[in-house]
Amino acid sequence: LQEFRFCQREEVCVKTVINSCDDCIRSGPYCVWCQELNFIKAGEQEATRCDTKAQLITRGCKDIVSPTNSLIINKDDELAQSFIQQEPIQLRPQKITLSLRPGLPQSFTVTFKRVQGYPVDLYYLMDLSYSMKDDLKNVKELGQDLFQALNRITQHAQIGFGAFVDKTVLPYTNVKKLQKPCDDEDEQQCQAAFGYRHVLPLTSNMTEFKAKVSQQSISGNLDSPEGSLDAMMQAAVCGDKIGWRNSSTRLIVLTTDAGFHMAGDGKLAGILEPNSEECHIENNLYTKSSEMDYPSVGQLATQLEKNNIQPIFAVTENVVSVYKELSAMIPKSEVQVLSSDSKNVVKLIKDAYNVSSELVTCLPGFLFMYTLDCFLSKIFSNICSVTAVVLQKRDSEGICDDVHEEQEISFNITVTAFSCMEGKKSFTIRPLGVKDTLTVSISAECMCKCEDPTDEHHTHCKGKGSVSCGICRCNDGFVGQFCDCAIGDKDDSSLRASCRRMNGTECEGRGDCVCGRCQCHSTESGNSYRGDFCECDDEHCEKFQNKLCGGNGRCKCGTCECFPGYEGSACQCMVSREGCQTANGSVCYGRGICKCNRCECNEGYQPLQCKQCLGCPDPCPAKLCIECLGFDSGPYQKNCSLACNSSIYYEKVEKFTISKEPCKLKDSQGCWIKFSLEQLVGVDNYRAEVLMQRDCPEPPSVIPIIAELAEIFLPATMAHITTIVNLTN
Repeated sequence: LQEFRFCQREEVCVKTVINSCDDCIRSGPYCVWCQELNFIKAGEQEATRCDTKAQLITRGCKDIVSPTNSLIINKDDELAQSFIQQEPIQLRPQKITLSLRPGLPQSFTVTFKRVQGYPVDLYYLMDLSYSMKDDLKNVKELGQDLFQALNRITQHAQIGFGAFVDKTVLPYTNVKKLQKPCDDEDEQQCQAAFGYRHVLPLTSNMTEFKAKVSQQSISGNLDSPEGSLDAMMQAAVCGDKIGWRNSSTRLIVLTTDAGFHMAGDGKLAGILEPNSEECHIENNLYTKSSEMDYPSVGQLATQLEKNNIQPIFAVTENVVSVYKELSAMIPKSEVQVLSSDSKNVVKLIKDAYNVSSELVTCLPGFLFMYTLDCFLSKIFSNICSVTAVVLQKRDSEGICDDVHEEQEISFNITVTAFSCMEGKKSFTIRPLGVKDTLTVSISAECMCKCEDPTDEHHTHCKGKGSVSCGICRCNDGFVGQFCDCAIGDKDDSSLRASCRRMNGTECEGRGDCVCGRCQCHSTESGNSYRGDFCECDDEHCEKFQNKLCGGNGRCKCGTCECFPGYEGSACQCMVSREGCQTANGSVCYGRGICKCNRCECNEGYQPLQCKQCLGCPDPCPAKLCIECLGFDSGPYQKNCSLACNSSIYYEKVEKFTISKEPCKLKDSQGCWIKFSLEQLVGVDNYRAEVLMQRDCPEPPSVIPIIAELAEIFLPATMAHITTIVNLTN
């Protein structure tokens, strides 16, 4: 919850499309509606009935519709003075109904007083792994002291007992030693491994408690983290078996010297089924210990809060930091340091209870948090005491500290609806750890409740309709502001559609649709809007030097028409080409247009005069026309005049006169052509100078090749001939 501080601000009505009183009040919390007949002046739309209250009063409206918030207290029983009844009341009121106009905040106050002697149910949940051997001995002797400590708090105390170790599968427990899991072979008092055992339901019988605890034996497992979250989850959701009373402060005291397993750890044993958050205790044992994963911290926190249970983690020094992190995620929980042998457990529980009971946290219930957050905002401000006692406050809202029995504290809660809601919604507000709740029912006030005449042929509507919130609702076959338009077989929607441009509003919001045609209103200066849809006016053209069309033109339907000698979107420029003239007499080198005496260049060409193109490709590789133009050969030879004459003017030269770096092109005969290009006016016009002489490689000499071949093949040939002669002889 965040703190919001409201300051006085001007009421503003930001209107959208307004066709009715309902549309008006949905536009904003400060929009109101004038339902007075004949309030609208000639040429005005019905939407002018919608404005702030101050504006409508200024304009003379005497009949204003302005839905407001309402608060009804449905149940407000007195707070109990002491615990003399079965269901003492500690929170008031108990039920209220809010009708909220979207955007308009509504405040109410909730008062809480802790009843003196309010019952306490304490469930002692102990780690019975082997490392807690000494602690168990001491706990067996502390039963009487524990009861006496609780009886000093209330005469209606009950204590129960449960024990846990861990899941009885690998890698948490040695499955070969399930019946005797303790490491000490001489240990006679070692019970079989188990996950969680519910030993004793809540009872006020001290003798029974001592007897049950004295029967407990130590057990064992393999890894250090224990199955404490499994045990806490079952203790929270198995209310009937634990014996939680309806009206009591519910405490779970968890004592351990080790950390805890949580959701996901079950995968180590191949346990994939998520924790169901349901009760699975049979014959006092958690039967799904080896079948379901450990609960997540979020699951446990949800069930503890849902069942009004406050956990106290009594843990040894070595794991305090771990449980403090856990406590930060579980509301209304405390962490206390347990001595190595648990001898301080009674004082520890007493101190934790005092801290927890003196802290009152008031928050919305889960239904509010997860269902209504998209419709409502909520603000808590604390009035922690109505007496002269100055109480310590925490930074968080909805929290009061150092609260004692019989002391009233209050919370001022402000709720604001963001938007209209269908039907009724509800949420609860309650102090954490307390059963008492305030149920808040909410509905949205999004409809006008006008006192309309019942006449269906009202004279205000020319006898052709009835009056609704000051405007005419025409009978079938008639439309118009006063139902004075007979539409025959057409309907109102088709007539109104003819008054709208594509995706536009009716008459552009500047006129009234009468019988399917726009009747345009007047502008602020008294002129009229124009056009079939009232889309034109002569007052909203572009300005220059704070003058419409720079004073050098006329505004026509939102566009400037410049006087002779001026140009530009606001007629801000004198017609001139001086700044666009190039050295060769062209305008922008033919690669742009001259506007306001400046060149607007084609893409890639650079101001000021569009001479250079930094991003354009090099023209050298693309000029295959050079070969056909200069030497009548190459791929364009057959249609050279058609393909090239229009873009390249060329001449053959002995020496280049163009100062640019010459290009080289390898032609179809393997020769190198050298030429230089100069871009002319325009985008793809060039002048080319082509060197008359091409660089062609000399053909190879035939005589050296023949001599070399003879040198290779002649000796072999002669030898072959000699062999044949010898064979013949």
